[in-house]
Amino acid sequence: MVETQLYVLHASICQTLANPKRLEIIDRLRKSEMSVMQLTEAMQISQANLSQHLAVMRQKGIVKTRREGLNVYYQLGNPKIVQACDLMREVLLEHLETGAELVRGKQEKESIP
Repeated sequence: MVETQLYVLHASICQTLANPKRLEIIDRLRKSEMSVMQLTEAMQISQANLSQHLAVMRQKGIVKTRREGLNVYYQLGNPKIVQACDLMREVLLEHLETGAELVRGKQEKESIP
């Protein structure tokens, strides 16, 4: 039963991360917290669009907030999020490289008379 709940939670987090803008938010927050205004400017998206993404990410615990006066600052909820994203990126790059090698090998075979 606990294992099933863990699968459901894992799928929910992966679904939340399955968005290029949310992955960009994680990448931008990897070194330090940023205000909503800083993120809006850096990502060149509307504040409304950014706020929607941040709300979903906050709900899942991927980001957390800190308020200072009128400014809201976002930071990652757990530094391991960056490690997970980096590991997945490595897997994808290896996959792309393997695909490129297969294409090169096929082209070489086709060019041999």
